[in-house]
Amino acid sequence: MGEFKGFMKYPRQKLNELSLTERIKNFDAYQSRFSNEDAQQQGARCMDCGTPFCQTGVQIERETLGCPLGNYIPEWNDLVYRGDFKTAYERLSETNNFPEFTGYICPAPCEASCVMKINRDAIAIKGIERTIIDEAFEHGWVQLRVPEVRLEEKVAVIGSGPAGLAAAEELNALGYKVDVYEKNMQPGGLLTYGIPNMKLDKDVVFRRVRLMETAGVTFHCNVEVGKDIDKAKLDATYDAIVICTGAEKPRDLPLEGRMGQGIYFAMDYLTEQTQLLMGETSKQTISAKGKNVVVIGDGDTGADCVATALRDGCKSVVQFNRKARKPERFEMNYSWPFPEPVLKKDYAHQEYEARFGVEPRAYGIQTMRFDIDEMFHVRGIYAQVQRDQADGSLLGDDREILIPADFVLLAIGFEGVASQVTQALGVKVKYQKIVANTSDYKTSQSKYFAAGDARRGQSLVVWAIKEGREVAHSVHSHLTRKSFV
Repeated sequence: MGEFKGFMKYPRQKLNELSLTERIKNFDAYQSRFSNEDAQQQGARCMDCGTPFCQTGVQIERETLGCPLGNYIPEWNDLVYRGDFKTAYERLSETNNFPEFTGYICPAPCEASCVMKINRDAIAIKGIERTIIDEAFEHGWVQLRVPEVRLEEKVAVIGSGPAGLAAAEELNALGYKVDVYEKNMQPGGLLTYGIPNMKLDKDVVFRRVRLMETAGVTFHCNVEVGKDIDKAKLDATYDAIVICTGAEKPRDLPLEGRMGQGIYFAMDYLTEQTQLLMGETSKQTISAKGKNVVVIGDGDTGADCVATALRDGCKSVVQFNRKARKPERFEMNYSWPFPEPVLKKDYAHQEYEARFGVEPRAYGIQTMRFDIDEMFHVRGIYAQVQRDQADGSLLGDDREILIPADFVLLAIGFEGVASQVTQALGVKVKYQKIVANTSDYKTSQSKYFAAGDARRGQSLVVWAIKEGREVAHSVHSHLTRKSFV
């Protein structure tokens, strides 16, 4: 498995990236795959673990341990090391419908769980995966999944994010006539509209959509369930309906001054930027150009807002992080196999520091209220700065400071599924998630199923793909049993 002592011989390598100062001039992809030679060397670092935690795939509390898809990671690492990229792709595609999505945007819990991560750098699993799938597309190894026999039953999939796309591809391969309904102008859900182009080029998404269309999947865009098509029409047309609308209801911050102008949800800003880039709109209504921007929220979406505001021509950015600043390193990774609690600089933070010479993140900041001027426009945020204690905990400081801001983005996560869809379809909802278990994914409504973030809440792309695959086979079991009744 890999090269003997390869992990001692070769260092972990990053994917190739454009320079920090040049790439912020446009929205083009900033990162590219490994060369075949570099991928082989990185694959050589993978050792023959007794228990490969990278492919464990379980959730413990809020943390994901290993890959939920159960990817055969050590196997395709070894195949890449030996230069057999075609077989590596075949093994990868057995468990993952869309390696191009996970290879580009997954936060890689597999790498956090890598045995190597105990006391050295993890294997570059994500980079190797991306190289495998890019190589597969370049050589035409990615083939249409056309069913041998087309069945009579029809299935509707509502939502075309990673869960919806995975469900649609699996159901189509099983022989069902699949119609995918998407409320936006283009398929892809958050893959298309929620993730900036420099992080995931939209051609990567649409390339996969075109393959699915050629294989027989029909996409109906600009169609909103509950508005353009109702439950009665769905019930009359389809033998099963799969809800994969995601958890798109943003979490708000209902503080004093919240209704002031210039305060937006992060996803509204990111979506409009993508629409502008794709030519779906020519009018920009949410702009950071020349503004002092504050991003409230320290997750991936917050980082994407920083990167987008940079390219939008902002004057400055401060990203609020209510937690204390993490240490940059530990002598030993006591958190393994879970992610190590160390400070990480996302692509956006590196870009901002290269442009302005300072880190955009502010730590231990608690937002208290918004300062609104006489024209009802935001001009700042009153916040409390938490004080670090000797034990690393935070203690609130009653003093408030005013941080100038004329453009505020709320990037504090998502509460759950949008109520319009669930109310229109009459499915039971609890804690703002559609009620459905993982044994059959059935909802409270007959022949209705749910998967992905709509069912489990805000989560990772690998969980969405996993649930999309599983709900498809649950629908198949349901319809197969029904045909024998």
